[in-house]
Amino acid sequence: MSRTAPKLAALDLNLLVVFDAIMRDRSVTRAGQRLGLSQPAMSHALTRLRHTLKDELFVRSPNGMVPTPRAEELATPVRIALDGLQQSLETVQFDPSRATATFRIAVDNYAAIVLVAPIAAQIAKIAPGVKLDFRPSGTLNVLEQLDRSELHLALGPSGVQGERFSRKRLLQDQFVVVHRKGHPAAKAPEFSTEKLATLAQLEISSAQFGADFVDAGPGRSRPGPGPAMRAPFLSAAQILATSDLVSVLPLNVAKNMTTSHHLVFRRLSRPPKPIEAAMIWLRRLDNQPAHAWLRDLIGRITRDLQDK
Repeated sequence: MSRTAPKLAALDLNLLVVFDAIMRDRSVTRAGQRLGLSQPAMSHALTRLRHTLKDELFVRSPNGMVPTPRAEELATPVRIALDGLQQSLETVQFDPSRATATFRIAVDNYAAIVLVAPIAAQIAKIAPGVKLDFRPSGTLNVLEQLDRSELHLALGPSGVQGERFSRKRLLQDQFVVVHRKGHPAAKAPEFSTEKLATLAQLEISSAQFGADFVDAGPGRSRPGPGPAMRAPFLSAAQILATSDLVSVLPLNVAKNMTTSHHLVFRRLSRPPKPIEAAMIWLRRLDNQPAHAWLRDLIGRITRDLQDK
């Protein structure tokens, strides 16, 4: 069945703002709170939009307003169009010293440990009015929240697919062995994988940056039968400092731990595949001034880390 599209001139663009808010919140009430509109005003706007587009658009369910297939088709084009209109109204130049923006950034465990503190310190120095809202990516549907503009950026693994996303590799980090000072096995400047296989290891249970010795190269295998202990990252430094356990961790994570605890790290003679951190965002924000400024700042910070 063919559908006659309404003329743009006959469409109240405020209705698209209402549509986008309901699509993001899946609730007329919450969408109204987002827009500062009353429940009757939201219901009236939705009724007008349904009449104009000749589709129910949203159906009530126990879990909120469920979009129809037609609403799903419209969601991304409408969001892109509204973002474009908003960007066209913003000043071309972004002045960080005067800005009062808020950036919501998802971070995985590696980024939380290695990148958050230097990013926060630099923002506080040059953009005191900018607020950072870092959110643990392990508890989020990151791609969906990027699509809904509930997140501005994600820092984490690089394997994100989809033409709507842009991606920039930030850094690669080699793995090292961390242990207490005076550890009986720490006489050489490097650890061989064979030596590592003889030692009791601590595995970080709350992180996704475990070393993959299987992919370290031809003929290499994972050392040891498995970890002697598993513990969250917050407990790891104290455990390593007070035992003969060792842990294989990314170099920048190891540097973070050794600055505050009685620990040292040693290189591996045959290190496993390095960990890679990347920055992911919606492609439609490539040229948005504030977003581009934030990405450039994070890029400079990670280059400095890589050079150290």
